[in-house]
Amino acid sequence: MGLALLSGAVLALPSTAAQAADTLISQGKAVTASSTENAGTTAALAVDGNTGTRWSSAPADQQWLQVDLGATATIGKVVLNWEAAYGKAYQIQTSADGTTWTTVYSTTTGTGGTETLNLSATGRYVRMNGITRGTGYGYSLWEFQVFGSFGTTTPGTCGTADAAQGRPATASSTENAGTAPALAVDGNTGTRWSSAPGDRQWLQVDLGSTRQICQVVLDWETAYGKSYQIQTSDNGTAWTTVYSTTTGTGGTETLNVSGSGRYLRMNGTARGTAWGYSLWELGVHTADGPTVPPVQGGGDLGPNVLVFDPSTPGIQARVDQVFARQESNQFGNERYALLFKPGTYNDINAQIGFYTSIAGLGLSPDDTTFNGDVTVDAGWMGGNATQNFWRSAENLHLKPVSGTDRWAVSQAAPFRRMHVEGGLDLAPNGYGWASGGYIADSRIDGTVGNYSQQQWYTRDSAIGGFTNGVWNQTFSGVQGAPAQGFPNPPYTTLATTPVSREKPFLYLDGNGYRVFVPSKRTDAAGVSWANGPGAGSSLPLDRFYLVKPGATAATINQALSQGLNLLFTPGVYHVDRTIEVTRPGTVVLGLGLATVVPDNGVVAMRTADVDGIRLAGLLFDAGPVNSPALLQIGPDGAGADHAADPTTVQDVFARIGGAGPGSATTALVVNSNSTVVDHTWLWRADHGAGVGWTANPSDFGMVVHGDDVLATGLFVEHFRKYDVEWAGERGRTIFYQNEIAYDAPDQAAVQNGATRGYAAYKVDDGVDVHEAWGLGSYCYFNVDPTIRMDHGFEAPAKPAVRFHDILVNSLGGNGQFDHVINNVGAATSGTSTTPSNVVSYP
Repeated sequence: MGLALLSGAVLALPSTAAQAADTLISQGKAVTASSTENAGTTAALAVDGNTGTRWSSAPADQQWLQVDLGATATIGKVVLNWEAAYGKAYQIQTSADGTTWTTVYSTTTGTGGTETLNLSATGRYVRMNGITRGTGYGYSLWEFQVFGSFGTTTPGTCGTADAAQGRPATASSTENAGTAPALAVDGNTGTRWSSAPGDRQWLQVDLGSTRQICQVVLDWETAYGKSYQIQTSDNGTAWTTVYSTTTGTGGTETLNVSGSGRYLRMNGTARGTAWGYSLWELGVHTADGPTVPPVQGGGDLGPNVLVFDPSTPGIQARVDQVFARQESNQFGNERYALLFKPGTYNDINAQIGFYTSIAGLGLSPDDTTFNGDVTVDAGWMGGNATQNFWRSAENLHLKPVSGTDRWAVSQAAPFRRMHVEGGLDLAPNGYGWASGGYIADSRIDGTVGNYSQQQWYTRDSAIGGFTNGVWNQTFSGVQGAPAQGFPNPPYTTLATTPVSREKPFLYLDGNGYRVFVPSKRTDAAGVSWANGPGAGSSLPLDRFYLVKPGATAATINQALSQGLNLLFTPGVYHVDRTIEVTRPGTVVLGLGLATVVPDNGVVAMRTADVDGIRLAGLLFDAGPVNSPALLQIGPDGAGADHAADPTTVQDVFARIGGAGPGSATTALVVNSNSTVVDHTWLWRADHGAGVGWTANPSDFGMVVHGDDVLATGLFVEHFRKYDVEWAGERGRTIFYQNEIAYDAPDQAAVQNGATRGYAAYKVDDGVDVHEAWGLGSYCYFNVDPTIRMDHGFEAPAKPAVRFHDILVNSLGGNGQFDHVINNVGAATSGTSTTPSNVVSYP
């Protein structure tokens, strides 16, 4: 039978294993779960020794319950005392760190009742990993019992195993290639690390997870440390000194310490010889008691969220103060959210700058009324609005002073769930250039004035009218939208949006905050809140880990593993490991353009192939070490059906370069089926810091492998190969805006085999069904204006691969397109910036 024993089987084990199974070691220990049914069925009730209390999960198949034994144990038996809601298919898994799991038992024929599973395993963490429920409910356990014994390492005593051996090690320097950092943690006292000959040198080891450190052993070679510190850290950045000396003696130094951390380093300050520092071995011993307390949900919204009510004094002055700081702060680190409690605010003009979100805290936009304006203009750039990025307005009712509000923005500046009792002007004062934009779930009682906006997308809204157009104005599910007319006028109009689900939002319920999570709509038209807040669910704030400046990826992942959602407060967050979103229905919501920066080339965030994850309101900013992707939706090879409850990606943006050197192979990878990408701007920077063909390399903007993926409001610019590459079947896009990379040094740099240039939007040859509406690509080769593109769009010539209302354009004659799609459509020419259009393909 191996480890996969039949449920309820009794196995005669050797006496040592039998002894290991005798002691109950899980009772009262720290326990977490993927979800709980309600406040009366928490995870802790499954390890409280009371068979009258129980844990129960949400009604879904993929759920788990996990116990932290406090130290590595020999595990001889697990007993599952099921309530009526049992697991039909599940695994028992163990782990040393709560991240990497080993399956020690698996069944697809669970029977419920009391199941006694005899095992032979080790681990600090043990979990029941549910795969398929046996009933229509979730999973429910009266008790989850683990029997076993602790060996030489018991909670609270210092272990003999070396926790550093074989772990990743780094150093300030190395003397030569034969004295690398890894040689100090290889368990071989004949190999060593040695540094360059300087006083300020360090050696650091990553233990893989937070550990309770009780002893450090330094086995010095001749070049020892006279003065040094032993330091620990949770994130490899902020350090705590747990030992310090100025009288180091060399030889073998055994240091009894007390501290916790994932990272440990020897921080040298003065050498004992003329050479550097040299260690045969750096040994670390741990007590491995419970070191990471449970992450708490709820709390305050952090230092960068400003909350106002109508009685707050000096509202205008405070809002002006934020705007003065953010008006031209295009690549700064400051982030703000301006939140207004329900009520009426008079004489307000909230000007919104970079990385600033303004929102009402009612369930309906009409709960929070401004007798005034929310304004974006372009005075900081001489009336040119083409760089008015990264800001948002949401959930407010505006009565503009002049009768018309101004929202003159370009990419990454959503206008959501707004009610304007008047008109809305999308152009800057003076009608300078603008390159937006996006409106959703909003009611504009008056006319929307497009004026100088090159392109715009409006979804599931109601408007009183719409004036003019430039190249590509697209509407889906918009009551009052102009009639189809592309290319003259350039209107692409769909009566409905096939699938949409509005973005989650924070609101005030009495004195407490909650997050409203709207439900999916199909064939939608008009606002979701016409007759109340609309269908959806409401989550209390204590179901969210409030991510604040200083939070680490380890803590964020721990919160997720406990079943908490994430609310990123405004800030910039560096992560040294991937944020793993694995629980179905998890909400990850950012305020104030919260920004996630991956360090050391990791993927910033990745989701599992599960139902209903909601990602919204985040900016992913590439770090200087290349990441394979910034955001990955679903693992490679994902294949589950999520049509009933898709993952949604909304107001999620990615940037490579601009704020500094950055590198990522791909900005966004979509593997999960039926994902809805609703408004994204994926941008390889063409200006700012760290910008150039080799300075901020990134080949692909969005790569889609999942089937039935829908993109609404897709903005992707300046990637070195395909800006969008679509390999999944039955994909759909409604509105696409693109600029080809400006900075290609010459024709050879963009040569794609026999094809001149990489298409802005590529549908792979093996795809049989695909459809897209309202797509535009522009070129502006400012390094080599002689570059030519064979076409802007590339797709297999098949009857079910269809494009509607697409265009290419040469901006000022800097480069040219020969065709629009494949070999169809006239070439662009001259310097007049006149688009070449194709109404229908094939």
